[in-house]
Amino acid sequence: MTESPLDAAGTVLTYAYRPSVMGAIREFKLSDGGIDWAAGLRSGHIPYRNIRILRMSYRPTSIQSQRFVTELWAEDAPKLKINSSSWKSMVEQERLDQSYSAFVRELHLRISNVTTSARFKQGNRPLIYWPSLVVFVVVALGLAGLITRALQIGASGGAAFVGAFLALYLWQGGNFLRRNRPGEYCPDALPKEVMPPQ
Repeated sequence: MTESPLDAAGTVLTYAYRPSVMGAIREFKLSDGGIDWAAGLRSGHIPYRNIRILRMSYRPTSIQSQRFVTELWAEDAPKLKINSSSWKSMVEQERLDQSYSAFVRELHLRISNVTTSARFKQGNRPLIYWPSLVVFVVVALGLAGLITRALQIGASGGAAFVGAFLALYLWQGGNFLRRNRPGEYCPDALPKEVMPPQ
C-alpha cells in the first residue's frame, strides 16, 4: 500500500491499507468536497463539513509496535478507521509512516478550512484511560511488593526475574499510557505522541 501523489490540480490525495490478512483493502481519497472511502463492496462519501470528531491514538500490536490510528465520526456515515500499517502476509505488517502522516495532515487541513465545529481529540477516551491507569499503578505496586518480599526471604533469583518483568511492564505500559493520554489538539499542530516518528 502506498500513497498516490496529488493529481495535476493538486486536489486529490489517496491512502490505502489492509486491516487484516484476509480483509478487504480500505481506500480513502481526499477531494475538494470531502473524503471518499471504500472497503470491499461498501463505499461512500463524507463532506468535510459533516465531520464532527477526529481521534488520533497510538495502538501497537504484537507484530507492529509502531502503529497509529485515526478515527473519524461524521453525520449520517459509519465510523472510519485509518491505520498507519498494513498487512502484507500472515506474519508481516508493513509500516506506512510517510504516506499515513501526509494523508492525516492533509485531512486535518481540509477539515479545518471548511468547518470550525469539528473536534480534534487524542489518546483514549477518559472512561477507558483513567481506569487503565489505576490498574497499571496497582499492578506495578504489586510487582514491587513481590520483589521486596522475595528479597526479604533471600530469593534473589526470583526477585531478579520479577524485577525484569516489572521493568518491561513499566516501559511498555508506561509508553502506551503516556502516548494515549486523553486531550484535544489544534488541527495545525498534530500531537507527536500519536503520529509516526519523522
